[in-house]
Amino acid sequence: MQYDNLLVEEREGIILLTINREKALNALNTQTMLELFQFFSSDYPKSDHIKGIVITGAGDRAFVAGADIKEFLDLDPKKGAEMAKRGHDIFFMIEQFPKPVVAAIHGFALGGGCELAMACHLRVATPEARFGQPEVNLGIVPGYGGTQRLIQYLGKTRALEYLMTADLFDAHQALSWGLLNHVVPRESLLDTAFGLIQKIASKGPVAISKIIELVNVYFSNPGEGFARELEAFGATTGTRDFREGASAFIEKRPAKFTGK
Repeated sequence: MQYDNLLVEEREGIILLTINREKALNALNTQTMLELFQFFSSDYPKSDHIKGIVITGAGDRAFVAGADIKEFLDLDPKKGAEMAKRGHDIFFMIEQFPKPVVAAIHGFALGGGCELAMACHLRVATPEARFGQPEVNLGIVPGYGGTQRLIQYLGKTRALEYLMTADLFDAHQALSWGLLNHVVPRESLLDTAFGLIQKIASKGPVAISKIIELVNVYFSNPGEGFARELEAFGATTGTRDFREGASAFIEKRPAKFTGK
């Protein structure tokens, strides 16, 4: 597919996906959301050679500064619910993507941008990054999963405060609260994100996809987590990757995983 608002670049088996609406602070308008849906639903999930995806924003001012508010003026309850459902579907695809998706964040990650970052598996940011869910300033609530995922990272009490006050918080706060994995200088941002994926890619691909699945189960169906872990452990012991990994460990050599 030819994208208008996304830049797609492959580097050594890793996709750099850039939200490319710099003049609009990379706001998530309808076209951008449709392109994200196409990307994650059809264009790249079947690319076996891809090690993972790094998502970032164009320019230096914002990762994604939110949704495009100009498109909100025509919303009514039906259209609003449809917009939120589209966002949920796309961000669930990112959260459940079987290969690592890392958000590389600089500048503002607000509203839909914060929600996009939280849907990724890992997050790295610059010290200048700012986060928040300011939707109550517009008289609405977050619609792309923000009320649920922010609790996962900040806890109920802190999430309630930031959801209700619309205050922003910085990268070092986000790191200390568990939202971020790393805070690094701007010049190291993409290298850090790519390095995480390269490190993960050296492990068993089947096991990595199962890890993503199992961690998601903890939040979606916590009562099923242990049972699903039993199933996943049994399934991975039947893979060629397991035989290779165990043999490589015993023979004191690097494993050569094939994803089978």
